[in-house]
Amino acid sequence: MELAGLRRRLASMLYESLLLLGVLALTFLVPYLLLGMVAGVTPPGAVAWLHIFVVLGGYFVWYWRRHGQTLAMQTWRLKLVDAADGRMVPAARCWLRYALAWPSVLLFGAGLLWALIDPDRQFLHDRLAGTCVVLLPAPPKA
Repeated sequence: MELAGLRRRLASMLYESLLLLGVLALTFLVPYLLLGMVAGVTPPGAVAWLHIFVVLGGYFVWYWRRHGQTLAMQTWRLKLVDAADGRMVPAARCWLRYALAWPSVLLFGAGLLWALIDPDRQFLHDRLAGTCVVLLPAPPKA
């Protein structure tokens, strides 16, 4: 089990952020626009953030539990596994990793910068959740 390199994981995160724009447009922007146009209702900011948190959490946990990979991770041949045994991560720890990733990314990237001092170059949210991202082998050439 080879740990994925830092550059590859960061590139995957960048690509993932582009994919998440589509997810949010479909599951957040469209319903809120319809609510505003049809009913003249705008949910409070806290409700909107909770909605975003739950929608994105559902996206990540569903993909991590399905194959251990989001769409971007598939492109970059990355897979989320249990750090101890390399197996699929249980749903509760997927949610934990997801929740820990928010402050890891939003607090000036402190959890991402952690990888610069971590002996295995793991992000802080992976270290705390007991997960790691591994590099999958390249597919055989035809």
